[in-house]
Amino acid sequence: MSNPRTLRRVVTVLAILGAAGAGTWGWQHYRVGSAGQQAAGSEAGQNPGKASGPAVPVTIATVQKGSFPLYLSSLGTVQGFNTVVVRTRVDGQIDQIGFKEGQIVKAGDLIAQIDPRPFQAALDQAKAKKAQDEASLANAQLDLSRSVRLGEFATKQQTDTQRSTVQQQTALLQADDAAIANAQTQLDYASIRAPISGVTGIRQVDKGNIVNAATQTGIVTIAQIEPIAVIFTAPEERVSDINKAQAAHPLQVIALSTDGKTRLSEGMLSVVNNQVDSNSGTVRLKAVFDNKDHALWPGLAVSTELLIKTLDDVVMAPNEAIQHGADGLYAYAVDADNKAQVRKLQVGPSNDRNTVVERGLEPGDRVIVGGQYKVKPGSTVAFKVADGQPPPAPTTGSAAGGAR
Repeated sequence: MSNPRTLRRVVTVLAILGAAGAGTWGWQHYRVGSAGQQAAGSEAGQNPGKASGPAVPVTIATVQKGSFPLYLSSLGTVQGFNTVVVRTRVDGQIDQIGFKEGQIVKAGDLIAQIDPRPFQAALDQAKAKKAQDEASLANAQLDLSRSVRLGEFATKQQTDTQRSTVQQQTALLQADDAAIANAQTQLDYASIRAPISGVTGIRQVDKGNIVNAATQTGIVTIAQIEPIAVIFTAPEERVSDINKAQAAHPLQVIALSTDGKTRLSEGMLSVVNNQVDSNSGTVRLKAVFDNKDHALWPGLAVSTELLIKTLDDVVMAPNEAIQHGADGLYAYAVDADNKAQVRKLQVGPSNDRNTVVERGLEPGDRVIVGGQYKVKPGSTVAFKVADGQPPPAPTTGSAAGGAR
């Protein structure tokens, strides 16, 4: 053993034997572990309904039965029921502004006053001209009376001339009346008044400026907001349904904020446009709202919901409960043992909250609306009730019956 070469050989042999023993020991333990896992898997496959692990926390809601309003959703723009750009109809200098920007005015209220003196002078001149012509007519009538009384002592020509003079003066008086009316109208135009009731916008012309009738820029814009209108669109394939429903009864339109969370106002469908836009495949619709609270404002973008019809006595489930799978739509229902079971669904129309379920669920069924990604068929669940939902009663019938 003192030979170094012999010592190295002994150490090498011992290392080889140790490695072989360790490998044998590891292989035996690997086979034992694999056999155990296979046995556990076989047991789980034979007992799929057996709960494994703790209960899965989920949120549930109850399937309801009732009336389902069928809405057609769209985007729209608010516009004044009537909108008028107030312009001057005569030339002159603005002496007075009779409104404040953003003020609500009534029809006939003073908007602006143009210097009336030139128009008043023209009216006075027309009235003076009429007085002059009235005097001339009176004189002509006297001359005609004298000619008639003279009888045969006056020539026929003189009488006819006087009669013609009277007729000419009468015609001049009629022209004078027209001139007076025109001058009075021009004077009235110097006081610019609101043609409609509504809210004024930003003033475009200030006091002291010269305005003229040829200028396209108005003094201010007035928009009627009580009532107010909303213009929105609908797909061309729904035109027939809308017209049929409108012929049966007035259709309700709901205006909401663009995110759909805030209900702004309720109105009625007023007009279905007489032509479909071939480029977009849509038809324009107009709804009218009383807007007493001024929740709608011209130019505001809104979401709209047009109530086409209401489905009665239908089964409804929350949208969150409807899941998409390889075999179609399904939902997780919770049975009386608080276990999750898959229900294959056949659904109808839906809105932003609920979906009509034609087959697969029954009223009173408890469905999972939150936490589904952790749930498997047969999983035991620990649930809480979704906000705004009544406390559900344990399901003893259809929820325990499995998928349909």
